Formats: sequence, structure tokens, C-alpha cells
Amino acid sequence: MMDGGVPNIKKWVVLYPVYINSKKTIAEGRRISVEKGCENPTCIEIGDCCSHLKLPFAIEIDKAYPRDFMQVGRVRVLLKREDGSLCNPTIRSRKLLMLHVAELVPRHPGRTKKQEPASTSNAATSKSGKGGKKKR
Repeated sequence: MMDGGVPNIKKWVVLYPVYINSKKTIAEGRRISVEKGCENPTCIEIGDCCSHLKLPFAIEIDKAYPRDFMQVGRVRVLLKREDGSLCNPTIRSRKLLMLHVAELVPRHPGRTKKQEPASTSNAATSKSGKGGKKKR
């Protein structure tokens, strides 16, 4: 958590992982197009992307998305300082922030390692043992 003593994070932009999740529908809370979204982003990945973009952020693990309270965690990001100047001149709005983060998440170092074992374990968990009817 990067919380460098900045006074009021309540005024920071809130970014829920659902906003950039390509697996969700707009009704479920997605805010950018499916093509530009990424699959199942986490708060930690979003936070790492914010630090890569040199934006101050705070991860709030205990907060849940109001439409789906099973989606836990959100990230608060500071786009503009108190004086109104941008923290990162390339990111002027919440929408641009979502697009940049969604672009960076699939290239996250933790994600590239995670997906390799997942694909092999799916193959390994295929039906084992003998199928069919039992003989009497």
C-alpha cells in the first residue's frame, strides 16, 4: 500500500477490478469495452500498474463492490493533486486510467507465472478412473 501520508484519500478516484474485467457485462459493472478489458484483474495487480504509471494509490482490501459484494477489494488512485495539477500528464481522466491499467494487467509479472501451471492443472484434473456401469 502506497500511502505516503497524503491527507484525504476519500477524494481519490475509486477503481474496482470489476470496471476493467472483460468477463463481466456492463450490467455487472464493466466500464470499458470487452476488447480493451482484461480477464479477472486483482487489486494487487491494479495497484502495481498504478505504481508503474507513477500514480499514488491505496489498496482497500476490506471494501466490496456494491453490486456484487463477493467482489472484494478496490484501489484508490490520486489523479490530480490539491493544486489541480495532474500526477501523470498522460492520464487526465478516470476512463483513461482504466484503459491504461487494463492494458498493463495482462503483462503483470505475477500473472504470466500464474497462468502456466493453471493450464497444465486443468489437463491433469480430467476424469480419472474407470467410467461406465458397474458389473453385478
